[in-house]
Amino acid sequence: MPSTRCRSPRLAPSGIASRWILVTIVAAVAGCGSSGSEGASGSTGSGASPSASSTAPSEPPATAAQAPLDRTGGVVARLPRANTIAIADEDHLVVRIVDVGATPPVAKEVTLPGRPAQVLALPDAILVTVRDPGLLLRLVPDGDTWKIAGTAKLPADAWGVAVTADRSRALVSSAWSRKVSAVDLKELAKGDEIAPAWTVTTPREPRGIVIQGKGDTAYVTHLTSADLTRIDGAMTKAPTTSRVELPAAPLRAPSGRKIAASLGYAAALSPDGDRLFAARHALGALGREAWFGASSVDVLLTTNDAALAPAHVGNGAVYRSALAKEVESPDTKANLPAEVVAPFTQPRDIRYRPSARTVLVIGEGDGKLCEMDALAIDPTLAVVATYTLAKDRDPHIGVPGSCGAPAGVALSADETTAYVFCRSTYDLAVVPLVAAASVGQGAPKPSGDVVTTRLATDPLGDDVANGRRIFYDSVDPIASGGLACAGCHPDGRDDGFTWHEAKFDTADGGTRANFVGSPEQVPDLAKSKGLPRQTPMLAARVDAQGPYGWLGESQTLPDRIGASFGLHRWGGLPNHASENVAARAGYLIPFLRRGLVPPALESREPSESEQRGKAIFESPQTACVGCHLPANGLTDRVSYPLRQLPTRPTYDEDPKGSEWKTPSLRFIGGTEPYLHDGSAPTLEQLIDNNGDRMGKTHQLSAAQRADLVAYLRTL
Repeated sequence: MPSTRCRSPRLAPSGIASRWILVTIVAAVAGCGSSGSEGASGSTGSGASPSASSTAPSEPPATAAQAPLDRTGGVVARLPRANTIAIADEDHLVVRIVDVGATPPVAKEVTLPGRPAQVLALPDAILVTVRDPGLLLRLVPDGDTWKIAGTAKLPADAWGVAVTADRSRALVSSAWSRKVSAVDLKELAKGDEIAPAWTVTTPREPRGIVIQGKGDTAYVTHLTSADLTRIDGAMTKAPTTSRVELPAAPLRAPSGRKIAASLGYAAALSPDGDRLFAARHALGALGREAWFGASSVDVLLTTNDAALAPAHVGNGAVYRSALAKEVESPDTKANLPAEVVAPFTQPRDIRYRPSARTVLVIGEGDGKLCEMDALAIDPTLAVVATYTLAKDRDPHIGVPGSCGAPAGVALSADETTAYVFCRSTYDLAVVPLVAAASVGQGAPKPSGDVVTTRLATDPLGDDVANGRRIFYDSVDPIASGGLACAGCHPDGRDDGFTWHEAKFDTADGGTRANFVGSPEQVPDLAKSKGLPRQTPMLAARVDAQGPYGWLGESQTLPDRIGASFGLHRWGGLPNHASENVAARAGYLIPFLRRGLVPPALESREPSESEQRGKAIFESPQTACVGCHLPANGLTDRVSYPLRQLPTRPTYDEDPKGSEWKTPSLRFIGGTEPYLHDGSAPTLEQLIDNNGDRMGKTHQLSAAQRADLVAYLRTL
């Protein structure tokens, strides 16, 4: 019988003593009762901190030579053919088959009928999800190239893919359509176009999919929520779905509160399937100057669908710290954890490395690959190694010239190397990893340098290329206060979150406004909780000259971009930044208008209910089209005084007499919550509770309101 033991947290380096205190407290609370596999002892590599583990068998780690093909898709996938990977290049509408054994790597293109999102390798084929039209394609070798040999038609915006252990069925998420579908791979291999075996509906923006062990239970992450969707009966004809709560960064949440999450692009499972690792952004997590929260890797114990980390209660390992030098005073203090606790920014992909028992996460915003102890209660507090990918920063606009916005990662067969595709520069990075045997032995170092190869240039030209790099980059001090445009507007959409706009007087007699994730992050000097401001969608909504902002306060798009640079940070813009702001706005605008791809809408004849709803929308009695002009992006861009809404808990009351700009209704069906304060969680509630606040809907019957909602979902 295997013995069981508990890994004890090891003393961390002095520079991270506060993290040691935090993890020690958590270890004392959580104990060693969770399930999982034991590996190398706690690692304290560069920037690392101790890990707390669980009861586990003492068998040795899995050997790298036994590494199977991934059953979870990604932007990058290792193929069974030696030294070969596949890359889903969404912007060029191709899959790239790359020989990474060559120097430099050699790539071939396979042109697709739409934008690929993920690839997944089978022993004899490659599965590819296509966003518009929604498809799952099967690619097979055809001489020196590859050809499509099987197509499954899926709901629009097909994105994530995973396969069952026997590789007989694939599950695919359709992000904008809010669907997950199953595809029988034997039927797909016959070469004809097929329909899914089943399709279920989920909450907004389903993305990453993992399928547990040999069973038929799947978990789905969401781009706009901390919750997961669980699917049971994946191999049956009638699966069931349920919601699984996985609190975001519970150790860094305000005491006694659960916080929201976004950027849930991906998840990974431990080899035994007992632990699920979800990389996402914890909105409102506390940290030094962490106005936006912090990236996190949250661990779910799949044996009982419970979070591994306990909730933070009390003030343990919390101190009071000045937020900005120019407003330092006894009133500028706030309760924050003692260290910056985000080793990467804007998580985009995650992979489990069995030989080292670590997880690897790529940070889209800061161009890093972060390796963490997979047995830690909070892996972000147990960093093994950090690999810098983004390099050659432009001295004028501050963005990387190589390996910008890493989007996907895959491991080599022996797990000694990671392959990363960088989307904003179209580079492949080959990353030597630290030796698995050295994890936990001091400060492990990689065996070589990161080697980067350019695979393509921007398909929209140089004027869009710089804007693309700015949009994803969180490091440039002018454009970003630590979180890039894509951090709140993933895919050019929205994070589903309502921020706190806090205004306060500064020591020099001025006034400053900042967006923060939670009221606990507002400086005490502001003596406020912040005004509610819901994140708007950008794709297909920024074609007009202006005005912009919920109050129409920015007359042009460059004005709004400049205002956003100042709002989304602590401490305001650097001195003498005006010319730099204008230059960056000039680069961003072409990308926002040409590079952001609107969500795919299903092409079909409208239903009878939708036709009735259209007539109601266009009726003079409701007056909807008076402000939401169909020929002008469904908005007149005019600000109107509206009846005050009840103040939401944890937010301040908006000033009376505010005039709100008419928002666009384009793609309104997929952008809840609604209103500037996010107080309408669904479109049905927005219309049911509207009365005559916007237009005139008080006279509509329940059936008519339902028809109006049905039509709005088609816009």
